[in-house]
Amino acid sequence: MEKKLPASKDKVLFTPGPLTTSLSVKQAMLRDAGSWHFEFNALVLEIREKLLEIAGLTRERGYEAILMQGTGTFGVESVLGSVVPPEGKILILSNGAYGERMLQMAGHLRLNAEVLRSSEDQTPDLDSLRQVLQADSSITHVAAVHCETTTGILNPIHEIGAIVREARRIFILDAMSSFGAIPIDFERAGIHYLISSANKCLEGVPGFSFVLCLRSALLSAEGHARSLSMDLLGQLRGFEKNGQFRYTPPTHSILAFEQALKEFFQEGGVVGRGARYATNHRVLLAGMSRLGFKSYLPPSVQSYIITSFVFPADVRFEFSDFYRRLSDRGYIIYPGKISKADTFRIGSIGRVFESDMRDLTHAVGDVLQDMGITLASGQNPASGAVSGSQPLLQATAV
Repeated sequence: MEKKLPASKDKVLFTPGPLTTSLSVKQAMLRDAGSWHFEFNALVLEIREKLLEIAGLTRERGYEAILMQGTGTFGVESVLGSVVPPEGKILILSNGAYGERMLQMAGHLRLNAEVLRSSEDQTPDLDSLRQVLQADSSITHVAAVHCETTTGILNPIHEIGAIVREARRIFILDAMSSFGAIPIDFERAGIHYLISSANKCLEGVPGFSFVLCLRSALLSAEGHARSLSMDLLGQLRGFEKNGQFRYTPPTHSILAFEQALKEFFQEGGVVGRGARYATNHRVLLAGMSRLGFKSYLPPSVQSYIITSFVFPADVRFEFSDFYRRLSDRGYIIYPGKISKADTFRIGSIGRVFESDMRDLTHAVGDVLQDMGITLASGQNPASGAVSGSQPLLQATAV
């Protein structure tokens, strides 16, 4: 058997995270840091302040940024398990796997929960949301996902938030795959808790999540935590006491994140990074359309974070074979996660550029040729999704 030599560079990740990072972010991890040392504690404080800055928030206006060990799912579970009171009830809006995951968390945490589901290719029905909140006064919290990476759909959080605020409920937002690249007006959406992760649009590496929250809301949740290590208020008080994580922090991930934030601001913040991702998305759609692929979502709800493509109607197409052939060429894509359609997903985020998207689509064409598959080009409504995705950048920048 021929021995494979190691590749000269990493394969490029076209995923929603973990994702391809810059060389300088990787290099930032090539040193050690003392988790209790004053220099490291000062860095943690600086990162917390920078996260508030990205969101257009300040501590003086009553907001906090809290880092939590563990990636995004840990952060979401930390919020759900820390802020819903024993007598409370949470309404979860679900149109994909991550809304369903919140429902699973609620079950494990023994929370009183209800779900308002919509199809994976449709955003939540706002009239239904309003009616549910009017009919059930026991609901205290509402949770939603901003960019549901099951499909790439972008949910209307400002409209959802307005309804939640009018009903005087607490709004929890999973902004895992949107924060840092899609503008979010915190106050317009009435967000009390926003959760995201280091290894998404801010282009750090896995290791911690973070929660941006209204301090008064969190203080009012004292005593509700159902976990010792994921007690959100306990974590905040640890930072306030001595600047430290209560338990061992992911030091190397935080060092990488410091560099990632420098590069984020150098690129122009939310607007600059979002513009690059939107360009990546347009190039991807154009290239895949030329090859004859059809995107799953209608243009009106498609984000520029990740795109789902429907399997070709050719018996020779097997995703596992397609995936391996692309991997052999140095490109990693994502399998589909949609319950009612056979799809695969391609992300537009991370340290990838327009040229990378072109290289990927060329590689896809080569793989199809090797598999003996020819698709009819020009039939893909995804070509219209290029213009449909553009208005996402026109929201108010923060």
